[in-house]
Amino acid sequence: MATVVIPTPLRKFTNQTAKLQVSANTIGEVIDSLTRDFPDLKKHLLDDQGKVRSFVNIFAGDEDIRDLQEEKTVVGEATIVSIVPAIAGGVHFK
Repeated sequence: MATVVIPTPLRKFTNQTAKLQVSANTIGEVIDSLTRDFPDLKKHLLDDQGKVRSFVNIFAGDEDIRDLQEEKTVVGEATIVSIVPAIAGGVHFK
């Protein structure tokens, strides 16, 4: 099970839970599980096309998933998944 770290601004959608254990093989499965268990979280993570919003950064360990395989990035039992929403506009540089 991957461990997902929920940032403070999004904890109101996860019953104030800071860390969640999620059984998943990919980041996409992590997101699916989170949005299924906490439906109000979906609009804050995903756009209308179901893609991770441009201002939401997701890390698998220390790596931004945009630099890996995005939603197809593989996660394991020891993977720490961090969700980092931009506070006030920002640009992602590759």
